[in-house]
Amino acid sequence: MKATITKQCMGDRHCNNLCPEVFEYDEDQLLSIVKFDEIPAHLEDIVRQAAAECGADAIEIEE
Repeated sequence: MKATITKQCMGDRHCNNLCPEVFEYDEDQLLSIVKFDEIPAHLEDIVRQAAAECGADAIEIEE
């Protein structure tokens, strides 16, 4: 599974708070970034939750 953050990111850091193992906030770009090319299997469900709860629909998931 892969996850990406689009330019729609509002920088509210919800995904960072929900799953800091995967998402990191970039202070220079003022948006979140994904730390992995491939999401580790044990974190896939929480990444799906972060995508579902993203207010800007800025997290795209590729299964």
